[in-house]
Amino acid sequence: MAVRPAGRADLLDVLRIERESFAEPWPYAAFESLVDAPAFLVAVTGTDDNRPILGYVVGDVTPNHGRDIGHIKDLAVRTDARGAGIGRRLLREALVELSLSGAVVAKLEVREGNDAARSLYRAEGFEPTRRVPRYYGDGEDALLLVTDL
Repeated sequence: MAVRPAGRADLLDVLRIERESFAEPWPYAAFESLVDAPAFLVAVTGTDDNRPILGYVVGDVTPNHGRDIGHIKDLAVRTDARGAGIGRRLLREALVELSLSGAVVAKLEVREGNDAARSLYRAEGFEPTRRVPRYYGDGEDALLLVTDL
């Protein structure tokens, strides 16, 4: 497996994974608008130019008076590739890219009931800072998690 920056040619595969992973998937235009974000990365396998995408992460940086904030906006792995550490690798590499882009902290939102994701984020140093009531369209709360980079 390799991790590389996402390109426009990857967006349809990313969208497929997004739709199979989330009840409220992002639209194509959201990914298209972030294709140049510093931590929009894809995990691929295989050895030729048509390597299938196993998962992706989207992260960007917001200036904040000398303490720039990285934001992990989206992370998903193909259902048939889960449990192999791909999400962890994508997250770690995204955090490195955010740090190299000037972020000193990183944040993300996670569904309160998503135990698998919360476990991954906790293991990677993220700590909850607050609950965001009714953050998701179905009314579920989100937890805002933060880590120092």
